[in-house]
Amino acid sequence: MSIGSKKVLLVEDNEDNRIVYSTILQHFGYIVMEALNGEEGIAKARAERPDLILMDISIPVIDGWEATQVLKRDPETRGIPIIALTAHALASDREKAMEVGCDSYLAKPCEPKAVVSEVEKFIGKGNAH
Repeated sequence: MSIGSKKVLLVEDNEDNRIVYSTILQHFGYIVMEALNGEEGIAKARAERPDLILMDISIPVIDGWEATQVLKRDPETRGIPIIALTAHALASDREKAMEVGCDSYLAKPCEPKAVVSEVEKFIGKGNAH
């Protein structure tokens, strides 16, 4: 791992989405870790201390809302920015995302480049070659 590489934890149960987002983030120089459900996402966030978390909301075991609340209540992970990725693009969802502690919100399907630019807003550019 090169110095200055930023770590992104992608919590997403849909394999196609995981491949798309993780491929583009890696292309832009980020190190991407993946979790398939909320429980795994919480465990990886605590163990790996990513610079940012992309949190799908409709994930198994523990949903993205609850996983975000758990991480934001924990002093160890509270400071990690969390961007909600959700197919529920209603105004009430945006409000709920902010209520549970998400730092930002992207409605799916979202352009992979939009995901990258949102990530850059929070943690700067990846270590692109």
